[in-house]
Amino acid sequence: MAVLVRGAGVAGLAVAHELMSRGLDVTVVDPSPDGRRPASWYAGGMLAPYCERESAEQAVVDLGLAAADWWEAALPGTVTRNGTLVLASGRDQKELDRFGTQTSGFDLLDEESVAALEPDLAGRFRRGLHFGTEAHLDPRHALVSLAAKLAASGVSFESDQSAAPRFDWTIECLGRATTDEGIRGVRGEMLLLRTTDVSLARPIRLVHPRFPVYIVPRAGQTFMVGATMIESDATGPITVRSTMELINAAYSLHPAFGEAEIIETGTGIRPAYPDNLPRVVRDGNVISINGLYRHGFLLAPAMARQAASMIFDQGNEVQ
Repeated sequence: MAVLVRGAGVAGLAVAHELMSRGLDVTVVDPSPDGRRPASWYAGGMLAPYCERESAEQAVVDLGLAAADWWEAALPGTVTRNGTLVLASGRDQKELDRFGTQTSGFDLLDEESVAALEPDLAGRFRRGLHFGTEAHLDPRHALVSLAAKLAASGVSFESDQSAAPRFDWTIECLGRATTDEGIRGVRGEMLLLRTTDVSLARPIRLVHPRFPVYIVPRAGQTFMVGATMIESDATGPITVRSTMELINAAYSLHPAFGEAEIIETGTGIRPAYPDNLPRVVRDGNVISINGLYRHGFLLAPAMARQAASMIFDQGNEVQ
């Protein structure tokens, strides 16, 4: 059985892997078939279902619980399982309490426990929430590695669909390029900083009433700082306001970030439905996966499995 996957972002590569592993003949078509797609390329890579419950529906938690295991099975050694640490500055302690009341799966930490987890933050935060079962990965490494694995396993990558043969099934993972009028764009902005003066073992979420941010450690003493959520599909460069807020947040976490190098800025447009929940929809022999919003790496494995089940079980619409 031959399947065409349109789109080589995280959703497209995940479903291609799921189908390839089940023995299907898969072709991926994308103008940039190496996985360097804007929304996925600028992602944080946090596999944090419990933390996401703070602003998302319970369905996001349920769908995302197996994501870390899926990524580790697909790309061994890619996932770091050190949990997520949620912190707030002294004047924002009510925000930390609010975060705790809306989530689960965490341990409440005192100042000494925060320092034990992250020695470089010793003495800076009185309390914290540690979601110990959560994980993270480097999304760029994951995208490139997954595309390379698929190619080595016989998946064809094309930049032009007109050259592709006839397929039994088509799976559309087009994000904002879709014709689905229910999809809107949500703009996210990020910074990539480099400093040798700070070490972190896990993603830090710094809660704030106006601009909560996350800081994710990556290789080479680099840190991804993001990301804004702006109801816009504008694709231009990051704004001055967002840059200032992200830098201020990093500085609030640790003053050494004030001397960090800004090695990259970026923006990505996340596809979202009005309820901010993803959908896998079948119309004949065409299946659409879309609306992953800010949860691309967290929810792509579950969406890929649902799409594969539609092909093998001849099911109806799954949401």
